Amino acid sequence: MRDWGEAVPTTEVVKLYGAAWSVYVRIVRLALEEKQVKYDLVEVDVFAETGVPQEHLKRHPFGRIPAFEHGHFHLYETGAIVGYIDDAFPGCKLQPADPRARAKVNQIVGILDAYAYRTLVWDIYVERVVSAREGRIANEHKIAAALPRAAVCLSELTRLSDDREFLIGGDVTFADLYAAPMFACFMQAPEAVSLMEGYEKLTRWWQRFAARHSMSRTAP
Repeated sequence: MRDWGEAVPTTEVVKLYGAAWSVYVRIVRLALEEKQVKYDLVEVDVFAETGVPQEHLKRHPFGRIPAFEHGHFHLYETGAIVGYIDDAFPGCKLQPADPRARAKVNQIVGILDAYAYRTLVWDIYVERVVSAREGRIANEHKIAAALPRAAVCLSELTRLSDDREFLIGGDVTFADLYAAPMFACFMQAPEAVSLMEGYEKLTRWWQRFAARHSMSRTAP
């Protein structure tokens, strides 16, 4: 049994279970890339016609993605996984040391998790972009209802973020890692053009972050 005061052996194999298209899988992948941690992405189709694979339910009893494995240590839930990655591996720190900056990072992550993901990704991107790709008719009512909520999300992200290279401070944080995969989807929707008007600071942040190597290496 490990003494939890011992150092974590970072040489153990890291495996991430999920799908490359998943926003939350990409959040974890970005954390691994920014920390320069080698890992294997094991594709799991939780929407398979036969249901969630039984072996995956052993990793994640709720049948969601991602799930994470570092040697004999197992985790699920994105927040727990990225927190572990930041604490267990050397390299850049993805959480500010300053308590107020860290609180703002956590607040932005909470907003993205609770409000922006459903609104920007499912209600706008999936309905407008994915439905057209799959030959389905978009739910215009759902899109129209999402636009005011999207505007509030963008307004709050702008208000809370710094006018620096990243959303909070001069280094990458969880705030960037959560926001970027959502923006990668949202910005493909034509509605994003008008919604982003007036949010130059947020637009500049997205343009800078979208060009990072971690983004190109995790592109679906």
